[in-house]
Amino acid sequence: MSLRVAIPDLISPSYFPAIAAVELGCFKHEGFDATLELLFPVTKTCEELREGRLDFVGGASHAALYAFKDWQGGKLLCALAQHMYWFLVVAKNLGAKRGDLSVVKGRRIGAAPGPVDGLKRMLAAAEIDPERDLKIGPVPGVIEKTASFGLMAAKALEEGKIDGFWANGMGAEVAVRSGIGTLVLDARREGSAGAKGYTFPALVTSQTLIDEKPGAAQAAVRAVKAAQQILGQDPARATEVGKKLFPPTEAGLIAELIRRDLPFYDATISAESVASMNRFARDLGLLSKPVRYEDVVWKS
Repeated sequence: MSLRVAIPDLISPSYFPAIAAVELGCFKHEGFDATLELLFPVTKTCEELREGRLDFVGGASHAALYAFKDWQGGKLLCALAQHMYWFLVVAKNLGAKRGDLSVVKGRRIGAAPGPVDGLKRMLAAAEIDPERDLKIGPVPGVIEKTASFGLMAAKALEEGKIDGFWANGMGAEVAVRSGIGTLVLDARREGSAGAKGYTFPALVTSQTLIDEKPGAAQAAVRAVKAAQQILGQDPARATEVGKKLFPPTEAGLIAELIRRDLPFYDATISAESVASMNRFARDLGLLSKPVRYEDVVWKS
């Protein structure tokens, strides 16, 4: 049986355990052939899952609600890692100080559908109006369904098309290493306790797949856990994957980014994480009512 696994961002550490589960043979070890697809943005990826054109999605956990209203018809299977995982980077010439979100006032900040939710809520909590005090919008040129958002954002920053971006760790690393960007916030490590709990990278599937192929759902969870363990034991295995899928520069960076993320490689989805994510979703208007943990997370 062949399984279709999709992610909204490829050249990135964000969903790497899902990528590695396919590319390092973890699905095959479970007896399943799996293919990896890039489909941007995450809202579209989740819609394709709902329509049955995909089997699994690695994406922001809360973004499943764009396709599965009030968690009806969709389930989280496991965490790819813990906590909200995006980075705020602005142009070097703005002289930003680490942690000072006020630098975004009056600026053009690029962010993708789905991830933008975390940025807007975080700014509002800091008493910065995301609608009035700055302009947050798509990164110019990122329209393709196979765009790697972080790299496109770093390129747009270099070209002066935006003043900053909210994106993945690869985009942030490229911008900072090249000298064009300054890291303002690493949400996973430096965000408030509330912000860290807005969302997390998760493996998502449909209730239909669970009902019809429960063995595949179980195997997918085991494959992700195996990939996390492989990378934990030897982060250099990430380079092996990167050489297959990434441009040379980014292939050379991915192992270091994965090494940094290893402390967050826990596939567990706690009741606390779900409660925090659902509060965030209700604040956004994505969730209309309280839901139970078991309505969100599938336990085989």
